[in-house]
Amino acid sequence: MLVVAALLTVGAGTVAADTDDEAGEPATLRAAAEPRPTAARPSPTPTPTCTPAPVEQQAAAVLVVGLPGVTRPDDPLATEVTGLGVGGFFLSESNVVSTRQVTALTQGLRAQAGRPVVVATDEESGRVALMRELVGAGPSPRRMAARETQAEVRARAAETGTVLAQVGIDVDLAPVLDLDDGPAGGVIGDRSFSADPTTAAEYGLAYATGLADAGVTPTVKHFPGHGRSTVDSHTASSLVEATLDDLTASDLVPFQRAIDAGAPVVMMNHLEYAVLDPDLPASLSPRAYALLRDLGFRGVAITDSVGMGAVNTRWDFPEAAVMAVAAGADAVLATDGAQAVRMRDALVDAVASGRLPEERLAEAAARVTALAGGDPRAMSCRDLALPSLVRPDPTGSPTSAVPQP
Repeated sequence: MLVVAALLTVGAGTVAADTDDEAGEPATLRAAAEPRPTAARPSPTPTPTCTPAPVEQQAAAVLVVGLPGVTRPDDPLATEVTGLGVGGFFLSESNVVSTRQVTALTQGLRAQAGRPVVVATDEESGRVALMRELVGAGPSPRRMAARETQAEVRARAAETGTVLAQVGIDVDLAPVLDLDDGPAGGVIGDRSFSADPTTAAEYGLAYATGLADAGVTPTVKHFPGHGRSTVDSHTASSLVEATLDDLTASDLVPFQRAIDAGAPVVMMNHLEYAVLDPDLPASLSPRAYALLRDLGFRGVAITDSVGMGAVNTRWDFPEAAVMAVAAGADAVLATDGAQAVRMRDALVDAVASGRLPEERLAEAAARVTALAGGDPRAMSCRDLALPSLVRPDPTGSPTSAVPQP
C-alpha cells in the first residue's frame, strides 16, 4: 500500500526507482511493501483428480448374467438385475420368440440400465446355436473347415453377426479354438474346426473376423484348450495331464494366434491342469490367468458359466465369483441371473475383508465397462483400451482394426 501511495504522490520518477528494487531501493520501503509474516498453515489435502465408482457398483459391473425364460424387459428378474448394475446379459433360446421381440428386449434392458451394457449370446453354428431361431441353422465348425474356404467362413459369420447386431446383441461367445477330431457328438467334437492347430487357428480367426465385420465382438474359447478332455464340464471337471510343452506345441497355438491378432475377449474353461493348479478349474486358477496374460493378452478374460457342474458342485455362485475375480477373471458368467445379488454381495464382502484386492476388482470392472462401450475411467479411474482384432481386407487392401463397442 505504501508503494502504491508513493507512486500516486511522487509520479514518474518514483516509478523508475521502484522498478529497480535490487539497485538501491531503501530497505525501509522494501520492508513496508512486503506482507507481514503469518503463522504457518497446514497444506490442504490434494483434491482427487478422479473418484472411482463405489465398490458395490464395481462388483456388479463384472457380472454377466442370464435371464432364464425372460422375454420382456419389464420381467421382475430383468428389472432386478438392471437395477443392480450388472455389466451384461446373456441371452439363450429361452429368451427368443421373434426378431422383433428380441430387439425390444435388448433395447429395454439397455434403457432400464441407463448405461452401456454387454448383451451376449452363444452362436457357434452347428449344435451350439442359441440364436438359431433368428439366424437359421448352419453347419458345424468342423464341417465348415472341411468344405468351405476361410473367406466363405468369414462371410458366413458376417451374415450371422449382422442378424445378431440388428437385434441388439454385441458379443458372441464364439468361436471355439479347441482342438478335437474325436466323435462329432463329443464334448467338443464337431464344435472344433480341426485337431490341427494351424487349421483351427485360421478358421477360428476367419469366423471371429466375420463377426467383427458385422460389429459383433467375438470371444475365443475355451482357454487353455478343452479338446484333451472327454468329460462334460457341465456336469463335472477332469484333470488334464499334459505338460506345458505339450500345451504350447498344440492347444495354445490357436489362442496365441488369436491374441497376436488382437482378440478382445477370451473365455476360460472349467478343466483342471496338472501343470497349472491341479485342484482348481482354469476358470478359478491364478496360474491359468497368468499363463493367458503371459501370452500377451490384454483384453477381457471371462469365465465359462460358473453354474456348470464342474464349478457349482464344489463352490456356490458367490464363492465362485470371488475366486474367479481374485484369480484374474474380468467377467464372471452366470446363466442364472437370480444369483446376481448374492454374487455382488460376496465380491463386496471379499474386498472389505481383504480377501479380494480392491485394485483387482477395479481392473476387472474397468475392462468389462470398456467392452460394453462405457468409460473405464468413470468406473475405476483407469484409462485403458481393449485389443482390437486386426481384420485382413478380403479385397487385399491394408488391414483394418475392429472398432470396440
